[in-house]
Parts: sequence; C-alpha cells; structure tokens
Amino acid sequence: MRTVIVGCGRVGSSLARQLSAEGDDVSVVDFSESAFNRLGEDFTGEMVFGSAVDEDILRRAGTDRAEAFVAVTNADTTNIMAAQLAQHEFGVKKVICRIYDPARADLYAELGLETICPTTIGAQKVERFFEK
Repeated sequence: MRTVIVGCGRVGSSLARQLSAEGDDVSVVDFSESAFNRLGEDFTGEMVFGSAVDEDILRRAGTDRAEAFVAVTNADTTNIMAAQLAQHEFGVKKVICRIYDPARADLYAELGLETICPTTIGAQKVERFFEK
C-alpha cells in the first residue's frame, strides 16, 4: 500500500518505520530536514522536504497515487489543510488527520474528515479514573 505521512515527529516517524518494515511504500513529508533523522537508517521509504500544504510537495511525495494519507504535524491548521488537499485535490480515499483542538476535530469530522483528537482521548481516559 502507498501511504503519505505528513509530519516526521514521534508519531509520524514511528508510523513510517512500522509501515515501511511491513513492506508498504511510504513517503514522509516534513519542513525540517533534521526530523528525518528519527526514521533511522533502516527506513526504506522516501523523505520529502517541504511544506505539507504545497501541492507540488504533496505530488512529489506521491499523494496523487496514495491509498492512504496521514497528517500528524504539531499544527492543527497544517494537518487540516494537508488532509483536505489529499482528500479533495488528490482523491485519496483513506485520510486521517490529527487535531488537538476538540472543537475543530468535531467540526471537521462532521464535514467528512476522519480525525483523531489526542486531547479528547486523553480526557476520556482520565475521566474513567473518576467513575464510581
């Protein structure tokens, strides 16, 4: 499977290494070249330096032929914009977007964007400790 991952932080690099080790065709996009160091020497995918909201950069990463797209930078607006580009401009079927702000996550989920909100997930887990 061809997957494009936007953001090479802890989550993006871990996912990229895992998918690459499983034999998937993976491209990682990040605006910080030093972030690619997290991928290690065994990473067999492609590293694309540039902005995740630049259509040319996303095309260079292979978004136009991707089956999955994951936006996990540390910026909600970047993730939202990149995910919408992947979904609407490139026609990627499986698009997942991490959004820290619960209100934004709910709004974009209602608009058809699959979102993961670590803020909500964390709050729900903590809340369970207080249940009687």
